[in-house]
Amino acid sequence: MTAGTTITSGTTAEHELAALQREHGRPLFALLLRLCDGDRQRAEDLVQETLVRAWQHPEALRADAFESVRPWLLTVGRRLAIDARRARQARPPEVGDAILENARVCADHAERSAATVDVRQAVKTLTPEHREVLVLVYFQGASVAEAAQTLGIPPGTVKSRAYYALRALRRVLPGYAADLR
Repeated sequence: MTAGTTITSGTTAEHELAALQREHGRPLFALLLRLCDGDRQRAEDLVQETLVRAWQHPEALRADAFESVRPWLLTVGRRLAIDARRARQARPPEVGDAILENARVCADHAERSAATVDVRQAVKTLTPEHREVLVLVYFQGASVAEAAQTLGIPPGTVKSRAYYALRALRRVLPGYAADLR
């Protein structure tokens, strides 16, 4: 299609648009394929969007200032590709089904609440000495030295009590054994 060709309504416009695609579709697709990093589907979508823009703006195709509409089509296609890339970068990346199948499953609120109740019940079964060490070191985040100073016992005793407390919890909570290591 050259400048000066008019696009009219009805089937004439459809024929002219088809002629435009036949004449300029391959070079437009080649450019968009490079701009889309080889993604054929995205490039095809952009070719169609470019042709829709040509259909929406027949006045740009009738300009007498140039002999071919190809530069206009390539410019519109390039700008659409740039806009599409910016839009994809602005939102989080899409995740495929294969990635979701391998994703780590996080416990929901109900499971966490049930686990909290189970752990509290299990901690109540420990001796007071083991419970004190466990609460200080694991629940309050104290270091071994801080726990030893707080309880007035040697650091080695804190370590051994923590070890035996965790061992007792593993016996009481067999389903949570992996979390207690």
